[in-house]
Order: sequence, then structure tokens, then C-alpha cells
Amino acid sequence: MGWFRKKISGRRQPAWADLPADRSRRWPEPMSGSRLLLFGLFFAYLAALVFLLSLDTEHPEFLASGMRQFKPWPQVGALVVVTTLVLLGAVFYIHHCRPQFFNRANRAFTMAVLFWLLLAVNRFFSIWQGGVIYLATGTTVTAAVILTMVFDQRFAIGMTVFYSVLACFSVSRMATLELFLTMMAGGLTCCGFLREIRTRMKLIEVCAYASVAVFLMAYCFGMLQGKTHDQTTLNAGFAAGATFLVGVFLQAFLPFIEKLFGIATSMTLMDYSDANQPLLKRLAMEAPGTFSHSLLIGSIAETAADAIGANGLLCRVGAYYHDIGKINKPSYFVENQMGSASRHEQLSPAMSKLVIAGHVNDGMEIAKEYGLPSVLRQFIETHHGTTLMEYFYNEARKKKGEHENEVPETEFRYPGPKPRTREAAIVMLADAVESAARSLTDPSPTKIETLVHTIAMKRLQDGQFDDCDLTLRELSQIEASMSKFLAAHYHGRIAYPKLGDKSSGEDKPESAAAEKPQNGSNV
Repeated sequence: MGWFRKKISGRRQPAWADLPADRSRRWPEPMSGSRLLLFGLFFAYLAALVFLLSLDTEHPEFLASGMRQFKPWPQVGALVVVTTLVLLGAVFYIHHCRPQFFNRANRAFTMAVLFWLLLAVNRFFSIWQGGVIYLATGTTVTAAVILTMVFDQRFAIGMTVFYSVLACFSVSRMATLELFLTMMAGGLTCCGFLREIRTRMKLIEVCAYASVAVFLMAYCFGMLQGKTHDQTTLNAGFAAGATFLVGVFLQAFLPFIEKLFGIATSMTLMDYSDANQPLLKRLAMEAPGTFSHSLLIGSIAETAADAIGANGLLCRVGAYYHDIGKINKPSYFVENQMGSASRHEQLSPAMSKLVIAGHVNDGMEIAKEYGLPSVLRQFIETHHGTTLMEYFYNEARKKKGEHENEVPETEFRYPGPKPRTREAAIVMLADAVESAARSLTDPSPTKIETLVHTIAMKRLQDGQFDDCDLTLRELSQIEASMSKFLAAHYHGRIAYPKLGDKSSGEDKPESAAAEKPQNGSNV
């Protein structure tokens, strides 16, 4: 059965063998909180959906009765069964494709309420029969766009299918395969084209493509059913118009959607990457060494993230802000000392540990003060994880002399938490390898590759990647990308001779002579 065994490179075999058994990958618990509470929420949401779908909007006295006309009990019972099956299918799909969804209770609750409100809009417009029911396509596109922005394309496609099924029941008894496929045409088009939002017209462009797909689908089905040209065009126009207006609506409320779900689109991230941002300007002025260090880490992390298909832009912008806590005490960090004596020489190792570890908490407070989104704050609190401050730990052990056991490692570890996303893990590793590479006297490509691999394996064996979905294959690709970037950054340069040094021209290689600028300066 060795054919099915995963292949591991020779240099990774020791690290894989040293991992304890309890560190193996496990399925995340879908119900990490109170199971009773989750079951209660499930049945409460089921009851809310059944109540909404059981309203008989086709009854002639529905509005006159104050919207209190319900369908016959046999139909309500059928709705209970169908809705339960659809919700169970959605729950199993979420558990299979995105089990961590249940760990974010606020986001899950917000998404459930959003679905219910969109179905309520469908139910309201179903009071007027005819082509108006095709306006339900707009709510499907809304759900698809928001799901893609908050999660990813794969998850959004699956959840759009479940929503479309419920949407068919929410319009009227006239819902057919035509309406379902029309809604899916718009939803799937949005999921496919909306990978990221880097421009202000992206949502409108995507919804324009979706409106074309919706119009063609609705028009073709109308022709197949033998409807008149005018009626078919009217129905298709209703669906396409609703789809396009969704793009305008979502673009106007995009900042509110980002704040509601705690996300940041690519357009927002690009705004935060502007060097004129007040916080970045303050970092550049008060801690210039840290600012330069963060810019380089951002480039390293973005390249590594692109290599494994992660969000490179998020890594770059997160790296810009990961060390903003050093603003409060910049002179206590080596990159800002500018050749002056280290202030830690006058402090005990325990006190130095408190100062260094404090920049994480300081960074979180500054981030909240400046209103950084939570997706960027995660890089501040996780870029050191729970790693050991080896230098101060060793200094403390030296001062203890022979009593090494009296200095527990836990006292010299960062408070955490560990990285919870691949992007946060990449920034953690980029921060470590860039700092270590600066200490190399001869940063050759071989030494850099060895250094990067050693640090990556140390983080892996220390359990810093346990809480994120980072595989060994991806870690190997990240190592290769970072090694290549650092080797290019620390490339060697030929020493140009001084002007008037006649002896140097005889021994200078032709390649050096070719590279020498016309004015003799080093550029």
C-alpha cells in the first residue's frame, strides 16, 4: 500500500517524525460551543424560515388581513420537511468545505439573518404576480456577491445553490426550473468573475456580466415555453435590470458590508497600503528602521503568498502594520538604534522580555485607536505567536549559573495567539527569516536557503502552525520563494576602483568594466 503514502523529502523526514501523535491534523469541531445552543439556533432559524415561506401571498385578501394569511396546514407540513432537508444539506456542506465557519458565531449569525431578509424581500414582491417574480434574481446575486467577498468562490457557489432553492419557494407557486436556472446563471457568473475587488467599478462590471447571462437565460427559456416575444423580453428585462441594480447598490454600501462582516476587500487593503496613511507616516517618522523592515517583509510575504495561492495583497499590507507597536518604544529595538548602545544592557533579561513582548499589546491598542480592520489586526497579535525569546532566555540562564531549571521557557515566550490563517503564518515566517538574514556575514544563496529552512522547521516543530491550514507542501513552496527573494536582495556587487587608481584597470574583469557607469559612480 506504499503507492498511496504521501512522499516527503529527505530533509523534512526528521521534522515529520519528531511531531508528536497528538499534533496530527484533526477535523475541526463543527460545534465547538454549546451543542444545545447550536441545536436551538438551528430550530429557531428553521421556524423563522417556515413562518416566512408559509405566508400565502397569493391570497386575494393577504394585504387586507394584515399579512396574516397562511397556506393550508398540509402545505405548511411539506414546507417544514423540505426546508429542514435544505438546511441540513447546507450544514453538512459547510462542515465539509468550511468547518471553521461555526467558530465565528457573529459572522454565521449575520449570514443567516442576511439570507432570511433576502428571502423576505422575495416574499414581499411575490404579492404581485407576473414578471415581478424575476426580481428574485437580484437577491440571489446579492447573496452570491456577499458570500464571495466574505468567504471564497468555492464556498459561495455551494451556498448560492442552497439559497436559490429556498428562493424558489419564497416567490410563489409559479417558481419553475426556469426561475431557478435564471437565478443560478446570475449567481454563478458573479462567483466566477468576482475574485477580488481592486477597483471601484469591479462590482458594477461583475453585475453587468451577470445581467447579460440572466437576460439570455430568461429569454431562451421564455422562447422554449412558447411565450410571446414581448412577454419574454419583459421578464428577461426585469431579471437583468434587478441584477445590474444590485451592483450599484452593493457598491454604495460596500464600506458598511465590510464593517458588518469584519472583512477588507482588496480595494480597502490598497487604501491602507498607501504610505500617506497617518499610521504609516507616524511609523516612518518615529521608527524608521522598523518601517524599512516592514516594507521588506511585505514584499517577501507577498511573493511567498502568491506562490501558494494565498492572498498576497493581504500579506503585504498586514506586514506593513505588524510592528506598529514599536512606535511607543522604538529605541529598544535594534533596527532603530542607529549604532547607539543597546538600552537592554541596563535591564535585566526579565525586564527586557516585558519591553519586547509589550510591543504586541501596544500594537493592538494603536490599531484600535486608528480603526484598523480586524483582518489587519490579526497580523499584529500573531506575528510572533508563542515563540521563545531565545536571546533573553539564554541571558537569564547565564545569570542563574548552574540552576538552569529555575528559568522556565514559558516566562520568556510571547503571549500569542498563534497564526490562524496562512497569510498570518507567512508574515510570521517572513519576519523571522528577514531578521536572521541580516545577521549573516556572507549571505550566499546556500546559506540563505539553509537559514530559511532551519527557521521554518523550528517554527513547525514548535507548533506555531497548528492553528492554520498550512500544509508541508505549501511550507516547502514558501521556503523556496523566500530563499529566492532574499538571495536576490542580498546579491553581491563588484567593488569599483577609485578614480586615478591606474593599477586597478589592469586587473579589472571585462564584466566589471561593462557594468561601470560612464560617470564612474556606483548606481
